[in-house]
Amino acid sequence: MERASILTKSHTSGRAQTANGKRAGRRGSTPAHPQPGQARRGASSGGTRMFATAVPGLAPLAREALAGLPGVSVGSSGFDGRADVVTFTTGRGPGAVAGLGLIEDLFVEVGRTLRSEGDKPGWIAGRIWRPARVERALSVWAGEVRPLKAVMTFRVIARVLQEESFRRTDLRRQLTTAIQRNRPKWKVADPAELEVWVSEYAAGQFVAGLRLSDARMRQHDGRAVERQGSLRPTVAHAMVRLAGSPGGILLDPCCGSGTVLSEALKTGWRKVEGIDLDPSAVKIARRNVPEADIHSGDVRKLELPDAGVSACVSNLPFGRQFSVGGSMREWLDAALAEMARVTRPGGRVVLLTPEDLRDVTPPGLRVRDRFPVRLLGTKTTIWACDRA
Repeated sequence: MERASILTKSHTSGRAQTANGKRAGRRGSTPAHPQPGQARRGASSGGTRMFATAVPGLAPLAREALAGLPGVSVGSSGFDGRADVVTFTTGRGPGAVAGLGLIEDLFVEVGRTLRSEGDKPGWIAGRIWRPARVERALSVWAGEVRPLKAVMTFRVIARVLQEESFRRTDLRRQLTTAIQRNRPKWKVADPAELEVWVSEYAAGQFVAGLRLSDARMRQHDGRAVERQGSLRPTVAHAMVRLAGSPGGILLDPCCGSGTVLSEALKTGWRKVEGIDLDPSAVKIARRNVPEADIHSGDVRKLELPDAGVSACVSNLPFGRQFSVGGSMREWLDAALAEMARVTRPGGRVVLLTPEDLRDVTPPGLRVRDRFPVRLLGTKTTIWACDRA
């Protein structure tokens, strides 16, 4: 029988509240780039070297979550053109890292190098794929995914930030050749049993690894019913994390498929409530999150008492699939006023929207953090507000 993948474990986190306050929010505006020497310090420390990807803009939260785990030392981070990348070292193997709800994909590192030391794809591939380091990485992969076989299928995924010196296809081809030279019985295939990713995650800095995860990690084991435009579970998890420590009621007044409610329950909130104006969304959310109290309603006229909930967390309507049927400014004025009214003093209101909430924040709400993110090519922002 195959060993169970690390991705079947539940996605939970430690402390839900951010530790860095406004400082973390400002860092969220652009991915954090490694400081000189960071990569070398991470490489020289003991343990298993790994890296993880996150939705663009969420590296600060991912770094914070990783740093809060015992035995984890966070290294450098950056952006590879498609995702944020965070490098780190663990004492033994993935352990609790596999359960972090902010992570999209998880890798055990096989190597890293710099463009400045040899800006040619063949040289970079040779520096990355070194047999001794690969053996250690394969041992971790076998322990977390499935036992190795003499004949394996593999494929290479490459991401580069600039293609002036060479194209990413050149790097992919050269790394494929290096792997076949070292493992002559392995065959190239798509899909494949094993994926090798090489990423230029900061200008001139490459890291490569074996992917330990699959879509189940990104989807947090999936939803019973999918709905077009549903929020990515990792983003929902980030929003719930910003809502503070679990306690009282967490409300999503535009709940859609119920993704925020599901992540709140996994994070430790015992009472969650969802409201949506669309009857079909209410039906889907009830199927996806049967433990939640979900009903029809309008965020602009919430039938809830003043200060009745501890947090409001919601993905507000935006994009081609959703509209408010009128002035967005007027809609936001009414929606934020209602969310401020029903949230207790000291609670949080966390919202995902491309609109600038500083222009419409009502009395009683103060913007605490903001994290610009990119979802499917669309720029938007997670806003975390304190209820005064």
